[in-house]
Amino acid sequence: MVIMKRDVDINEISDGRRYKSNDMIKVGCAECSGCSDCCRQVDDTIILDPYDLYQLEKGLDTDFDSLMGKNPEPVIELGNADGLLLPHLKINNSSGACSFLNDDGRCSIHRFRPGFCRLYPLGRIYEDGGFSYFLQIHECPYPNKTKVKIKKWLDIDDLPAYEAFVLKWHDLLEDVRSELSGISDLSDRSRYTVAFLKRFYQTPYDTGRPFYEQFYER
Repeated sequence: MVIMKRDVDINEISDGRRYKSNDMIKVGCAECSGCSDCCRQVDDTIILDPYDLYQLEKGLDTDFDSLMGKNPEPVIELGNADGLLLPHLKINNSSGACSFLNDDGRCSIHRFRPGFCRLYPLGRIYEDGGFSYFLQIHECPYPNKTKVKIKKWLDIDDLPAYEAFVLKWHDLLEDVRSELSGISDLSDRSRYTVAFLKRFYQTPYDTGRPFYEQFYER
C-alpha cells in the first residue's frame, strides 16, 4: 500500500493511540454485513504498491499492461501521488464505486485485495524509523464494532516480511521524492518517474516466484 502524505493532526482523526500487529482493536464489522460504503466513494485513493500489483497479477492471471488496457476494460489507471506517477484502482465511471465491486455489493477480489483495503479503517504513522497502526475514528460507519487482532484483520501471509516491505517501500518513496525535488527540468523529471514506474510496476513479475525476493532484486 502506498501512503500519501496527509496534512492533518493525527489526534483529530484517531483515538490517539499507536498499535502494533498483535494488538486488539475495535474494527470488527461482521464482514460488513452487506455494507459496502467504503468501496463506493474511493475516487483515486486506492494507490497500489508493487505487492498489490503482484497479488492482482497472480489472482487475475494477468499483467500490468492488461490491467491498464481495454480487455475488456481498464481496472487500474495512473495518477499523481505526491509527485510520483503511480497506479491506483479505477473507479466505475457510472457509479463512482471501485471497479471490482460486484452487483451484490461485494468485493470480487477480496482474497487478493490491495493493502489499503485490508488496512481500512486503520492507518499507518511512520516515525522513529518504523511505523505503527492507528484507528481512523471518523471512517467506517458500522455500529457496535468488535475487537479483532490487527494481524488477523490484515489477513496477510508472512506479516513480518510484509511489514518489512511496507517500511522499505515507504523509505524508498521518500528517497525518490527527495531526488525528484532536486530535478528542475520537466523532461528529466518525466523520464525519472517513467523509469521508476517501469522498474517496480510495468516490468512483469513472475507470479511463480515469491514476491519479496523479486522486489529486493529491483
